[in-house]
Amino acid sequence: MKELIEFIVKALVDDPSSVSVKEIQGDKITLYELRVGKDDIGKVIGKRGRTASSIRTIINAVSTKQGKRAELEIIE
Repeated sequence: MKELIEFIVKALVDDPSSVSVKEIQGDKITLYELRVGKDDIGKVIGKRGRTASSIRTIINAVSTKQGKRAELEIIE
């Protein structure tokens, strides 16, 4: 899942080397913290949060298929 998030986000940003994803395992849910460069944060969030929402939808679909729960948090 971590690789999927990195793949999607690196395709969106200008500086792919600044993308980092941290995975935090919990009891029932896995939290993914996404960090990108300051100039690229708008590209990841998108207008009215549509891009971020789309990424979250993909993550939820994949995690549900695996029988798990996942959440994406974008850190500035």
